[in-house]
Amino acid sequence: MARKLIDISVALQNDVPADPPGNHPTIQYIDHQQGLPRMLQFFDGLKAEDLPDGQGWAVEQVNLSTHNGTHLDAPWHFHPTMNRGERSWTIDEVPLEWCLQPGVKLDFRHLPDGYVATPRDVEDELKRIGHTLSPLEIVVVNTSAGAKFGRPDGWSWDAPFVFTAKKYAETKDPSLIWEGHKAGRHIGYCHLEKLHNLELLPSTGFTVSCFPVKIERASAGWTRAVAIIDA
Repeated sequence: MARKLIDISVALQNDVPADPPGNHPTIQYIDHQQGLPRMLQFFDGLKAEDLPDGQGWAVEQVNLSTHNGTHLDAPWHFHPTMNRGERSWTIDEVPLEWCLQPGVKLDFRHLPDGYVATPRDVEDELKRIGHTLSPLEIVVVNTSAGAKFGRPDGWSWDAPFVFTAKKYAETKDPSLIWEGHKAGRHIGYCHLEKLHNLELLPSTGFTVSCFPVKIERASAGWTRAVAIIDA
């Protein structure tokens, strides 16, 4: 059976304003020559000329949040409780079955920046693609954010805070703040943030693999999200 893999993750990288100010990752790159002294320390008498081409190892030192790069948010990130009172799961408690399931793509690229999709929007899109959702299907939402990745204030499942802040200033309604995330108080769920290449996916007929790194008691885990299309 032919199989096509589509990388729907973004890379962790320096100097990209894709996270809240002060919360961006920093990566220090150590090349083969810079790593050589450390390698020589492990073996008494070893000299650089003893190694192939006189090269050591390349490594990186990374300082980052669990919410940098493509990641899976656990219910614990949203609120201390889920399902109307249960203790929220941390990322190491999320069922593995949730992370490998058939996918469905909703195409909302026509909606304007800052727009908050409604249940009616979801129903209309499902009707357009002729699909009825089943339990555990992974829904990916194709918005204009992917094409604008790297611009400030585009790093959340919710509408950018610049839009929410304006609405809150006008209404003083606190329920507008982080309303997508806070839905987890009522129904425990996970969501992926910072997906990429969703325009390459069909509406249905693919599987999403999004296993997070297992970090004890964490609110999220970095994820190499991949869409698998079986032809």
